[in-house]
Amino acid sequence: MKNVIILGSTGSIGTQTLEVIEKLDNFNVLALACGNNISLLKEQIKKFNPKYVCIENPEHKNNIKQDFPNIKVLSGSDGLLELASIKECDIFVVATSGIVSVKAVLKAIENKKTIALANKETLVMAGDIVMKKAKENNVNIIPIDSEHSAILQCMQTQDNKLAQRLWITASGGPFLNNTREEMENFNAKDALNHPRWAMGKKITIDCATLVNKGLEVIEAHHLYNFDYNNIKVVIHPQSIVHSFVEFIDGSFLAQMGVPSMHIPIQYALTYPERFNGIKTNSFNIYNQNLQFLEPDFKKFPLLKLTIECGKQGGIMPVVLNAANEVAVYKFIKGEINFLDIEKIIFKEIEKTTNIKNPTLDEIFALDEDIRRRLA
Repeated sequence: MKNVIILGSTGSIGTQTLEVIEKLDNFNVLALACGNNISLLKEQIKKFNPKYVCIENPEHKNNIKQDFPNIKVLSGSDGLLELASIKECDIFVVATSGIVSVKAVLKAIENKKTIALANKETLVMAGDIVMKKAKENNVNIIPIDSEHSAILQCMQTQDNKLAQRLWITASGGPFLNNTREEMENFNAKDALNHPRWAMGKKITIDCATLVNKGLEVIEAHHLYNFDYNNIKVVIHPQSIVHSFVEFIDGSFLAQMGVPSMHIPIQYALTYPERFNGIKTNSFNIYNQNLQFLEPDFKKFPLLKLTIECGKQGGIMPVVLNAANEVAVYKFIKGEINFLDIEKIIFKEIEKTTNIKNPTLDEIFALDEDIRRRLA
């Protein structure tokens, strides 16, 4: 029996992770952590009977204890660190958004827990620190992202040294076939209408700007220790091929499947094995018209900027990530238009002087400062 802790259990990835676990044998939900969706958390507690829960606001602790007196209720960042230290835990699923889980991930690595990672900020903002700690503790970081899971699956039976390039596919988002003039007038409802994937609001907007794909390039650099020049983005509107790996002999290996997060979630939990589990609708292999297009960096300049920030390293990915998150939520609330997202980010990047090898405290302080100034 593998004991699983899930951070972000009430979010999109968290709820799908629980759906996967429900269909698998030999997996036990040891702990759940969430923000403020207490009603959904209570439903999850009833179904999965965890020993621990952690909530963002300590004021909700009594609310949960009244209904579930036998559960240990934790709260805040200290609660996440305590979850990361539980000895019985085998797999630490990080399905939160934002920087809140970074310290908990590092603590879980110190305690030699396998990390199933869906949180982008962990590697985008602190990739050098996290991967060094993982290597020192001989800990596996298994990606939940469909693209990074595809790369892992393609390289599982190969010598990684024989891989020449990584090709990360992108659907192109809801505005692939629109002009920049048209994009100027689109609102959040338009941007959240993703043609292929059902995801949380923030990541869906990131797909519309293609920032998300640039962040995935940064993650791939850290996960697979590839030079940025050997990580490419390819537009694939059908979202059937989730990534390619190109090998030195000219061979390409691809992982294919319907656009469903259940598949990479299950693979992260069962890695390196495969089991029967949750069933997804298979695509019809016949009569498929699969397109692969070059990304348009002029139409989506944030894709190029995000990758460039990754290449520069230091604090640049931190600045970009924080500015992007503030801008995206401003757009969702209707305070700015779609193309204002990139204006805010470019302005913040242009006035930043890079600092190499920042400490974790410096990363957190910078992130907080940017969010406060741009709010």
